[in-house]
Amino acid sequence: MKKSLTPLGETEMEVLHHVWKLGEASVAEVRERILENRQVAYTTIMTVMKNLADKGFLKYRKKGISYIYSAAIEPEKVRFNLVDDLVSKVFHGSAKDLVQSLVENEDLTDDDRKEIKKMIDKLGD
Repeated sequence: MKKSLTPLGETEMEVLHHVWKLGEASVAEVRERILENRQVAYTTIMTVMKNLADKGFLKYRKKGISYIYSAAIEPEKVRFNLVDDLVSKVFHGSAKDLVQSLVENEDLTDDDRKEIKKMIDKLGD
């Protein structure tokens, strides 16, 4: 089993994305979304969502006999922390090296390049 470079595994990230997109969701709702792409057991998703709550990424409330989960941390903050972690671990703290790696190794459209240049130009303002 390959070890994740982030504190979150692939299934955890997948579940988080679905909860973020839905705003709030039950285990069944998240599982239904994942089933569109692959088979997964209800108990697997239930465990993942409970673990994400234990780690502080999700919070939940009881609705009847179900638990309804939502983000405990804003998605932007989670993304920032994960990218920050990646920069530290993989690029020895160099954001420039991360950006260089992304730009050189990704298939960027001309529009993507223009948008990236605009973002960089804005930083100088």
